[in-house]
Amino acid sequence: MPSLSQRYLAQCDLINGLQEKKRASTSVVKLLAVSKTRPAEDVLILYRLGQRDFGENYLQEAIHKQRQLAHLDIDWHFIGPIQSNKTRDIARYFSWVHSIDRLKIAQRLDQQRPSNLPPLNGCLQVNIDAEQSKSGFKIGELGAAVEALKSFNNLRLRGLMAIPQAGKSVEQQRVSFKKLADAKHNLNRQFKLNLDTLSMGMSDDLSSAVAEGATMVRIGTAIFGARMKSTV
Repeated sequence: MPSLSQRYLAQCDLINGLQEKKRASTSVVKLLAVSKTRPAEDVLILYRLGQRDFGENYLQEAIHKQRQLAHLDIDWHFIGPIQSNKTRDIARYFSWVHSIDRLKIAQRLDQQRPSNLPPLNGCLQVNIDAEQSKSGFKIGELGAAVEALKSFNNLRLRGLMAIPQAGKSVEQQRVSFKKLADAKHNLNRQFKLNLDTLSMGMSDDLSSAVAEGATMVRIGTAIFGARMKSTV
């Protein structure tokens, strides 16, 4: 069975290969290693191979790891569901938040970001397939959200994030990802912005996401293996 290092390097090679197929694209696809439920030791292994961006879903587990690895220059990304009572710690401990699913959460993150830290990088989560079981903005709601965020000082809107409906064919995956890419393009044009991030694509739909313009892919299982039970 391949080691953690071998699986990680294989994913790096895969992403590089997918990028080369998109020669017309100038955007670089960044690998976000989703380290939820994995120990700090695993994060350290990837750090030594050059990985700097790590994604976490569970707040207390993430803070525990951050304290263990505080001496390293890691960019921590929060990618899980956000409850209102968690925003203060998320605003304090993370560089990025991908799962801003409603304006109230954005407002709290902006207000609670410590003044001694740079602005928090944020992505609006889009319910791209209009699933009743998922949270997130509808495409038609994004304009009003962006308008509201223009007045924020401590939350910097970087782009959009989506998790398409599971079980789709490659063709269907690409349709969903194209919707997100088109939404970012339209927001940039309408509001004269420079949103640069499309956080889309995971282990099972990586190739479709890169083909449609992903700039950040969130890979967990393909690198770390099956999810473990969080101990924090």
